[in-house]
Amino acid sequence: MIPSMEDVSRITGLRVYGRAVSGYTYPCYHDLAERLLDLPVERRSSLVPRVALQESLCLYEAGKNAGESEDEYLARLAGVSQRELASEPGPQADLDLRRFLVLFLGRLLFATRGDAVHCRFLPLLEELGEVGGYAWGAAFLAHQFDGLSASERPTSTSGFYPFLQVWAYLHLPALGRGDLTRSGFVPIARRWDSRRDTRHLVDQLERLQEAIDSYPYLDVIWQPYLGEGDEGQPWLAQARPYFGRSVWLHALNLVLPMNLFLTQRSLGLRQSVVEFPVRDRFRRPGWSFRGLHDTTNWRERAREQIENWEWKGKGVDVTGEIALLRALLRSAVQDWEAAQRQTAELRSELERVRGTGAGGASSSQSAGGSPSLMEARLTGAVLRAEEAQRHLEERERDLELSHEHAMELQGERDRLRGEAQATRSERDQLRIRAEAAEAQIAEMTRELVTLRVQRPPGDQEEVTRLRAELLAQQTLAQSLQQIVTDIGRSRSRSRSSASISRATGASVGKYLAGSSSRQRNEEEERHRQGEGSAHDGRGGGEMLPPPDRREGSEESGGG
Repeated sequence: MIPSMEDVSRITGLRVYGRAVSGYTYPCYHDLAERLLDLPVERRSSLVPRVALQESLCLYEAGKNAGESEDEYLARLAGVSQRELASEPGPQADLDLRRFLVLFLGRLLFATRGDAVHCRFLPLLEELGEVGGYAWGAAFLAHQFDGLSASERPTSTSGFYPFLQVWAYLHLPALGRGDLTRSGFVPIARRWDSRRDTRHLVDQLERLQEAIDSYPYLDVIWQPYLGEGDEGQPWLAQARPYFGRSVWLHALNLVLPMNLFLTQRSLGLRQSVVEFPVRDRFRRPGWSFRGLHDTTNWRERAREQIENWEWKGKGVDVTGEIALLRALLRSAVQDWEAAQRQTAELRSELERVRGTGAGGASSSQSAGGSPSLMEARLTGAVLRAEEAQRHLEERERDLELSHEHAMELQGERDRLRGEAQATRSERDQLRIRAEAAEAQIAEMTRELVTLRVQRPPGDQEEVTRLRAELLAQQTLAQSLQQIVTDIGRSRSRSRSSASISRATGASVGKYLAGSSSRQRNEEEERHRQGEGSAHDGRGGGEMLPPPDRREGSEESGGG
């Protein structure tokens, strides 16, 4: 179980879709920082002094007032910043906005060890209009993975820890480390407050490690968002295509694979080694791309991984996962049966030793042995066997739960495939109807041209009516073509078939209603013309159009 894209999207609200956070990295950002930030940066350095950066934004002395909550403090700072940006001219406002983004990215989302603020994302901030199009949430997750991989070092590590705290609150609730004070807020990070602990940090870490090591498997929440809706979270709709996908994460020179549905170490499995290309060769397995000391375009250097991101990675092979879990379940059952047999044998041996211990004490002592010592050893072996048996039972339960989850995923996949097939069928039917409507429009156009040539001036009303019906049919055909296009797009977004059926039913109903009303209007027109021709015949009026033209009009109108 590892943090995923859905965790980032729901907990922080960061954007996990869009352009990969990739571009150029430089060995020195001195000239770029002076041009875009107007702040001093040491030569051959990528760091901006934190104090100078905060002073340029008037945030260095903006402390929290007495009795002011965290939310009130943040709201006050945001209000001050917005007023300052609104009152400044355009170039100065852009300069301050870049300074704030460098501070936000370098000291909060992508924090590093030390007091200075790095500005390696500064090239992406040159065009402020494009900043919102990057997948900062995916880059944030890559940075979290990189920081966690270095957490075993004796020195301090880096990262945005509120995300990991809330992630632990959701998946490991029995630890009791957080307080849910604002239920229903989104993003989810706004709902929780961490509990203050006055004990020494070393003591806190030791107790937390003990609690995690002894955490019950069955108390782990594997799907904490089942009861969560999407209200107030519009970013989730565009982020969903990245959920449940194995994809490469990008944060400039940091490129990491996100492998989902890896079985846990508690199940006796290990993650396969992943190799990363470094200097056009494959070595240092399990590492990310690392800082080459020259100007590098990571969109070119990691082109294959960029394409993987643009194609939203690849889906997880649910069938293979189910087969693997079934094999693991059979293996766990066999291990449990073997442990059960071993426990029974040890118990029988222990009973035999206890029964013969009193009678054979003297002979055992003469042979240099001790029945009590043998009994203690057997008792310890029995206890170890019983502990192993309990562990195997827990492992079997975990595998059964994982197997049930995999079966649910397979059922969901089959359901989505059925919906996609139904959508394709409806799209094909609508395409046929659209082609029929286009053919009808062509026929009506030819009929209209013929009427303009052959009909006398007195039938101008008929021509006007046919022109209006032709425009209506053209509008209907365009509507059908738009529906076909929307259905084609909905396949990639897994749109529910219910909404498509409603749109299809409404358009088809409109088409049928238009066809029936046209047929009814033509019948009334022919009846009216019949009466008018009889009257004009008595008075020596106009000649009727040829019968074949009237039949053609009826056929085109009835189509």
